[in-house]
Amino acid sequence: MKAINHSSLSTDSSTKAPKFATLTALAAACAMMLSAPVNAAETDSTASTVAAVPSAMDSSRRVIRLAKPNANATASTAQTDVAANMATANSTQQNNALPTGTQQSQPPLNTAQSAAVPQAPAVATPELTGTTRVYERGPMTATGIDLRGGQLSNIPTPQVQLSSVSFVPTVLVPQQKGLGTDKLDVSLLDDFIEDVSPNARHYPPNFPNRSQRHYTREKIKVLTEWIEPYAQSPNASYDVLLRAAKLNGMGRNLDLGSDYTVRGGKYVDRAIKIKSDSGEANFLYGMMLSEGGGFKEGQKYLDRAVSLGYTEAEQSLAQSDLLSDRRDNALERLRRLEQQVPNNAVIRQQIKLVEDGKFYIWDIPAPDIDVKPGA
Repeated sequence: MKAINHSSLSTDSSTKAPKFATLTALAAACAMMLSAPVNAAETDSTASTVAAVPSAMDSSRRVIRLAKPNANATASTAQTDVAANMATANSTQQNNALPTGTQQSQPPLNTAQSAAVPQAPAVATPELTGTTRVYERGPMTATGIDLRGGQLSNIPTPQVQLSSVSFVPTVLVPQQKGLGTDKLDVSLLDDFIEDVSPNARHYPPNFPNRSQRHYTREKIKVLTEWIEPYAQSPNASYDVLLRAAKLNGMGRNLDLGSDYTVRGGKYVDRAIKIKSDSGEANFLYGMMLSEGGGFKEGQKYLDRAVSLGYTEAEQSLAQSDLLSDRRDNALERLRRLEQQVPNNAVIRQQIKLVEDGKFYIWDIPAPDIDVKPGA
């Protein structure tokens, strides 16, 4: 009986061995079928990523990445886990099919089969790609050919020098009235107004050439469009209204249209209501009115500005006297002002214009400015 049972057991084991080998080969084939498209997808994904993002960092070290894992890497990890789970399940089934105390009898796998057996899945690190911007300050580095090294013979080395380097001070003003309001950066706006005011603040405007006049007109259009939404706000601050009035006043002098005249008067009127003791706001309103023909209407604002110590208001009053056929009053006012401000060369030029019979005291040689084209 024992011999028979042993023979029967051996027969059963030899019969089951080919089945185990078949199951192992089937598992290996499944793993190969699953891993092949995953590998191809990863290869294609890597190639497309390199082609889509030619550079992740430029000379100013602006790194561009997406703050979420790459979808291809996640899919690859999931498919690899599925293949590993299937192989583990087949192995468990084989072990459960053997009787207790019996070792599994399998023929050794050849080299091809060994290569097909799935290995332990590696943990895939999610790749971050996309459009999230992270700024890192760093030194500027040159990546081209260094001409000083002698790589290009018989070509003179270029020499570059920087001169007239200037900086625009940062100016922040409240956007609206009251405490805790947002701030507006008006640094470039104030720099432009200061640069072109001697040429375009009064009528008639005076520029060294037609190009500078054209560039100034175009910049006034752009800057006026930028500040307009803030100035239109019912709660706009004094600083915003005053700058909007200056821009629109210069636009009126440069014949940009009646809209500039209306807006300029409206904004400076609102600025005076916010700060009635502002010499500059009273001067601007009086100047706009008197140079537009409203001599009587503008005089009270100019007188108010003079009482607040605004020198330019006296000059505008002299201009108003001159256009009202009161030449002697204009000349007397300017000579008195010259004694108060002896270092002001413009006043001496204006006295000369009145003495020569001219009618516009601001029609003096324009200072040379350098307004750049573009916004």
